Amino acid sequence: MIAFLRLIGMVLAVELIFYALISIYIRSLRREELEKEWDRRHPERAGPSPERAEFVRRSMVGFGKTLRARLVGLVLVLPVVAIIVIIVFVNYN
Repeated sequence: MIAFLRLIGMVLAVELIFYALISIYIRSLRREELEKEWDRRHPERAGPSPERAEFVRRSMVGFGKTLRARLVGLVLVLPVVAIIVIIVFVNYN
C-alpha cells in the first residue's frame, strides 16, 4: 500500500509539472493568436501598444473556461485513473 501511495505521489508530481508547462504553452498560443488578430484588424497600429495589450488582457479573461483549457486538466486525471484501473485489474482478476 505504501508503494502504491508513493507511486501515485510521484506520478502526481510529474503530472503537475507537465500540466504547468502545457498550460503555459496553450496560453501563449492563444495570446499570440490574439496579437495577430489585433494586428490584422488594426494595420495602422500594428506592433506593441497599450491598446493591444489591453485587448489581449480582456480577451484572455475568459480563456480558462474554454474547452481547450479544460482539456489540459485531463493531464492530471487520466494517468492516475489508468494506473488505478491497471492495478485493480491485475490484482483482483
